[in-house]
Amino acid sequence: MRNKVGSSVDFEIFTWKIEDFTKKDITKLSSKAFKIRGYTWKLVVHPVRNDVNHFSLYLMVADNLPPYGWTRNTFFKLALINQVDRRKSIVKDTQQKFNGGHRCWGSFFMNLKDFHDHRQGYLVRNTCIIEAHICVSNFPPPLDTNIINPINDDYSILDNNNNTNNPPPSTTNHANLRSSCDEITNSPSTSSSQSSSRSSPNELLGNNSEIQASSKKQLRLRDLIDLQALKDYIPLLEEVCTWHPSLLHSQKNRTQAFRLWAFTSLGQVLHFLKTKKVKDIDDNDIKTLQGLWDELEKSSGFELAWLQPYVEAALSVKAHLQKTKKLKKLVDHVVGLEIKMKKLRGELAAAEAEFEIARKDLSQVRKGFQKMDVNATIGYAMF
Repeated sequence: MRNKVGSSVDFEIFTWKIEDFTKKDITKLSSKAFKIRGYTWKLVVHPVRNDVNHFSLYLMVADNLPPYGWTRNTFFKLALINQVDRRKSIVKDTQQKFNGGHRCWGSFFMNLKDFHDHRQGYLVRNTCIIEAHICVSNFPPPLDTNIINPINDDYSILDNNNNTNNPPPSTTNHANLRSSCDEITNSPSTSSSQSSSRSSPNELLGNNSEIQASSKKQLRLRDLIDLQALKDYIPLLEEVCTWHPSLLHSQKNRTQAFRLWAFTSLGQVLHFLKTKKVKDIDDNDIKTLQGLWDELEKSSGFELAWLQPYVEAALSVKAHLQKTKKLKKLVDHVVGLEIKMKKLRGELAAAEAEFEIARKDLSQVRKGFQKMDVNATIGYAMF
C-alpha cells in the first residue's frame, strides 16, 4: 500500500478468531485489547440485534486518553476472512486520524443473512476470523485531508499465497514515516483466539498491493457548503462522509440552498440516532424522524442504504416498547400465578399431612368399637 505522498507502508496483523459466535453476547462483542507500537486497540463487532441486518466491524482506540489534545494517524485494513475461498475475503482499507472526537472507525461488511450462511464461507463451524492490518505513523496527514482517505466501498481480495521472499519495502524521502510496526503484545482471550504477525504490502493484496495516491484533490464537506451553517452537525456529517464519500459527490451539481437543506436534514437524522435514548422516544419524535427520512429518501439524492437499518430501528421503537410493555405485563401475570400455585401447593401439602393424621386417629378409634342403636332403651333383666 502507498499513502498519499507515495511512502511505502507495511502492517502488523492482529487476528481475532471468534469461536461459538452465535452463543456469545453479540450485542456487545469485542476483542481483548492488543498493542501495536505501544498503542492499545480493540476490534468491535457492531451490535447484532433483531433490528440489525448487517455485519459491521470497527477498530477502536482502547487507551485511557483524554477527550482532546491527542491524535493518532493510522493506516489500517479490516478483513473478514473467507474460510472456504480466501480470495473472497472482504477487506476494507483506509487512512484515518484518530482523536478524542473520533476514537472508533469502521464499515459495513455484508448482509447478516449471507454472513450466517456457512456455504458463503465467513461463518464456518460457528467460527469467524477477523484480521486487523495496522500501522501507526508519525507522518502528518496530507493538507487536503480534512476527510482522510475514505474506506473503499468495493471489496478487495486478500491474497492467501503469501510470498515470504519478498524484500521489505524501501524507505522514501519522508523520514518521519515509520514504515514498519513492532510486534503486537496481547492478552489471551478465553472466548476467542487472537494472534499477531507482520505483513508486507505484497503479502496483503498480492499483485494489487500498491495503491497510488490520486493527484486529484479529495472532495470535502467544506468544499460544498459553509460549515458555520451546519455547526451543530459538523462532526457527525464529516464522519459519515469519510465512510460514504458518495454523499459528497451526489451534491456537487446541486445549488447551495439545496445542499444546505440536504446536509442539515441528514445531520438532524444522525443527531437523533446518536443522542436519543430509546426510552425517551415519543410519538412526536417518531413523526419528526419519519418526515425527515421520507424527504431525504425521496429528494436528497443521497445513497442511504447504509443508514436505513438504523432509521427503521428507531421508527419501530414505539411498537417495540408496546410489545415490551405487554411482555412485562404477561411476565408479571405468569410470575403471580406461579407464586399463587406455590402457595396452594403448600396449603395442599399441609392439608394432606393433616388428613393422614386424622385417618390414623380414626383407624385407632374404630378398633373394638361396636355400633349401638341409639333409638333403643337400655332396659334391665329380671332374673
